[in-house]
Amino acid sequence: MNSMLLRVFPFLSWRPTKQTLNADFIAGISVALVLIPQSMAYAQLAGLPPVYGLYASLLPVMVAALWGSSNQLATGPVAVVSLLTASALVPLAAEGSTEFVALAIALAFIVGVVQLVLGLFKLGALVSFISHPVIVGFTNAAAIIIGLSQVNKLLGVPIDTSGHFLLGLWGVVLELGSVHWPTLIFGLGAIALMVLMKRFTPKVPGVLVAVVVAIVLSWAIGYERKAETSVDQIAPAEVVTLAQAIERESSRLAELDEEIRNLEAEAQGLDGAEAVRLRHEADQLRLERDELRPELANKRDEIRDIRLRRVPGENDEPARFIADEHLTDAERQRADSANWRVERVSEDGVQLNGGGAVVGNVPQGLPNFSAPEITFGTVTTLLTTAFVIALVGFTEAIAIAKAMAARTGQRLDPNKELMGQGLANIAGGFTQGYPVSGSFSRSAVNLNSGAKTGLASVITAVIIGLALLFLTPLIYHLPQAVLAAIIMMAVVGLINFKAIKHAWVANKHDGAAAIVTFVATLAMAPNLDYGILIGAGLAIVLYLYRTMQPRVSELARYEDGTLREAQRYGLETNEKVGMMRFDGSLYFANVPYFEDAVLDLLARHPQAKYLIVVGKGINEIDASGEEVIHQLVHRLKARGITLVFAGVKAQVMEVMQRTGLDEIIGKDNIFKSTDHAVKTVSEKAGEPIK
Repeated sequence: MNSMLLRVFPFLSWRPTKQTLNADFIAGISVALVLIPQSMAYAQLAGLPPVYGLYASLLPVMVAALWGSSNQLATGPVAVVSLLTASALVPLAAEGSTEFVALAIALAFIVGVVQLVLGLFKLGALVSFISHPVIVGFTNAAAIIIGLSQVNKLLGVPIDTSGHFLLGLWGVVLELGSVHWPTLIFGLGAIALMVLMKRFTPKVPGVLVAVVVAIVLSWAIGYERKAETSVDQIAPAEVVTLAQAIERESSRLAELDEEIRNLEAEAQGLDGAEAVRLRHEADQLRLERDELRPELANKRDEIRDIRLRRVPGENDEPARFIADEHLTDAERQRADSANWRVERVSEDGVQLNGGGAVVGNVPQGLPNFSAPEITFGTVTTLLTTAFVIALVGFTEAIAIAKAMAARTGQRLDPNKELMGQGLANIAGGFTQGYPVSGSFSRSAVNLNSGAKTGLASVITAVIIGLALLFLTPLIYHLPQAVLAAIIMMAVVGLINFKAIKHAWVANKHDGAAAIVTFVATLAMAPNLDYGILIGAGLAIVLYLYRTMQPRVSELARYEDGTLREAQRYGLETNEKVGMMRFDGSLYFANVPYFEDAVLDLLARHPQAKYLIVVGKGINEIDASGEEVIHQLVHRLKARGITLVFAGVKAQVMEVMQRTGLDEIIGKDNIFKSTDHAVKTVSEKAGEPIK
């Protein structure tokens, strides 16, 4: 088949047979059964309605398989990327709002463009700047944050997401007295069921079973309890006034978001004074929006703390809903035991909720295919986060793909995989998805179910499409606590403190980078991108520090005739011939250290006439390195000392020849073999080197 055609359409190389079709079909179904509940749970983690998890599991899953490199990598919503999405968007819009959804879709598109550009220019190696210890530290912290962020849903209490994550968590602790016990029972029951099924029936998807059982029980016991009444039946009247204020401010906030978006879009096509005026107007609206948000958050906290009790009416009068602290003794005796909360106030009346939170109505049908709403302001706001998600997501995906390739023997192309992930996120941007990446748990299901080609993921996507078309009404009664339980179960496997300890044992600098990333990510939540950027920056700085001071050893002859470190083995050195080994490339940052090492050794051997530099560890040399050797040759020659280089590599020798450094050192003082150099210098010095 034409190689150019295969590069453009790599899936043409699959060549399915009856055997591979059967295997891929079974694997595709197996992954879909896990992906349906997981995707809705991860969408909730990202701050989106559950249906957007299903949207992100449709075309992106298919595109990643068609244009990616790995045959078994299962792409779709994942925990870490979902949390990064939420952390980036929560400061910009209210969770679940139209503006929030639009930003999530735009973020998917921008992430995809970043990944596609990196892949096209073969810059997949950029992920190396996020070292493994940094990823380990970040993943552990992110897993803890993800797990704790679901505690409020498990308990059925509110959480404040407007400020620092730990402050919000403390607020949940203060709400422990208001735990909704049916919600907690559903959450813990789902966790127990998934744990037991994983232990005793590992081949059956426990996630799906937990979802089905929870939906049936929720429907059977009436877990969701809703009521609607008139404004007159709510007491005290201040509760209704507060709810009406929340409705007004929420509407105003949505209007501000829309106006800002329209102004940015209008300014994008203009230049000069008119563009400046429009951007100034947008900035003024942002200031109003930033002032309104904390006020609205405080009012929502206030109304969440109000518990109403339903008091049946007398003489055919309608039931009243009265705040607990305003009940008379007679009303308290007649009141139901359930607590009711005001959900919203409209012209038609007041809607109340006295039960647990369920997924509710999930739109039926496939997502609309449309271009994401992106303005210049959106790009500038989301670009840093998009870059972090692009690198973290791809790092996770390629690590999973490599682990599976080690078992299957498949040859991977990281840049091709990067382009596949990029195209998948771009497809998500056009089909109402949010950023996706490779999933370890679903990839393991895919591999263990016998997937042979990417066709398995295509089948998974087809099943998700069928679920969107026909099964969404069945999801209505699914308790949100069960989705929280699914997330918590998924992230338990991400917590691995042994990996941080291992990094510390292997290299203290790597261990420090892992620990700092872990602490910074926890401390800066919900701004998780800051944590990973700090960790990556520290890892690079520590690497540069190590290369600034590479290992330098004075050498001497060992009893078996080899050259070894004199200080380490307590060997006697030669006073007339000094020998040192420099274990690092010679470049601008470490040339002062190299120069100091040479002069320090000669200071310890004042009678030395020769200094042999063993350069087996010098892989390259830059202009600064060439210059310092040039200067050292002249300085030492003035003192009657000859500088000799041994074990010089070909690429270093080429630099010496191009710059004329070999003439300055003396061609007879440059040796490819260390033994030859020692023998020659020994003869010139007139005594054997010990």
